[in-house]
Amino acid sequence: MSEDIKAFYDKYKKDMGKLQGLIPDTIKGFGGSFSAIMKDGALSLKYKELIALAIGCALRCEPCINLHVKKCLDVGATKEEILDAASVAVMMQGGPAFTYLPKVLDALEACGK
Repeated sequence: MSEDIKAFYDKYKKDMGKLQGLIPDTIKGFGGSFSAIMKDGALSLKYKELIALAIGCALRCEPCINLHVKKCLDVGATKEEILDAASVAVMMQGGPAFTYLPKVLDALEACGK
């Protein structure tokens, strides 16, 4: 994993711990919503993570891309599936999402793929 991406994950985890102490209701509320949605249902968790990644690309949210690439890999998505999902964002968002495809590739490479 690249040092930049590893540093991102480490800082994110540390910051979320701090925020848990500062704004526990917000963290608990978002976490509850996330847990209720991001589980197998009519769509598998893998497909939900791929959708979340595509939305992150469309919104040009680099932290979202970093987090959801890792989560996609954790639930068994392949590099090809991840890049295909990111490509859907390009179709829906156009050029701005297209410029974020290298960030998806960076996150994949940082995760060893």
